[in-house]
Amino acid sequence: MKRSQLWAGILSPPIALGGIGVAILINRSWWRLTDNAISDLGKVGLPYNWVMNVPLFVSAALAIYYASGLFEEFKNPVFNLGIGVFILGLAFLAGIAVFPEGTWPHYHVSWGFFLAGSLGYLIAGVGLWLEGLKKFGAFTGLLFTAEVLLARWAFKTFNGVAIAEFVGIFAMMTWHYALLWGVVRPKRLGKA
Repeated sequence: MKRSQLWAGILSPPIALGGIGVAILINRSWWRLTDNAISDLGKVGLPYNWVMNVPLFVSAALAIYYASGLFEEFKNPVFNLGIGVFILGLAFLAGIAVFPEGTWPHYHVSWGFFLAGSLGYLIAGVGLWLEGLKKFGAFTGLLFTAEVLLARWAFKTFNGVAIAEFVGIFAMMTWHYALLWGVVRPKRLGKA
């Protein structure tokens, strides 16, 4: 993995969250965490919808660049399958920016991001388990289970889906940074 790919992986999530955060501030007069979807902040016709959509696209591009470097880090085919599915999820994230709410494909790319991203990290975690990284594999399974349970609870509890979406986003980010810090970094430093 190139150094630039590592930096892309480090910077990608804060760029997306920064765009979402600024969009929430701009639209705070009407947007509510419990009543809306995150995509409402980037919908067609909304003034300043680019404030969220551009950072989402940039974040997705950086994350794809980073994740493509993970293929070099491990030769386990299950891990690589998981990373491939995770990258598909990141392509769907870019699709959320390109096809904002109010366009026909939006619903599909939004679900694609959450499903492929989460299943991708789960499959990759199984690959790491098979690679002998049992603790990280177990962590991945527990994280995925917590994500599903919390997202289901949020779907049932609130009118909007933003909380369920944030559950998925933070689960993927947690896995990403845990992988970067706990697996990739030590491996690159010769400590794994």
